[in-house]
Amino acid sequence: MTKLGEYLDKKAVNRSQISRRTGLSKQRISELSTNPTSKLRADELYLIAMSIEVNPCELLDYVCGHLKLDEERK
Repeated sequence: MTKLGEYLDKKAVNRSQISRRTGLSKQRISELSTNPTSKLRADELYLIAMSIEVNPCELLDYVCGHLKLDEERK
């Protein structure tokens, strides 16, 4: 399960409804929710956030908040 999948489960949202509202296929929503190697695009994240009526920044922080800069490259 991906961070997006965890978030959607936590919010108890219907993935079919997300698909209808965003135009993303059910298969793509499923892939983004379960496959850790799938890449979530910014436009997809924005559409998903809007379809479940949350602030896109909140969803972005939940999905990507664990990322850190490489300290050696500063």
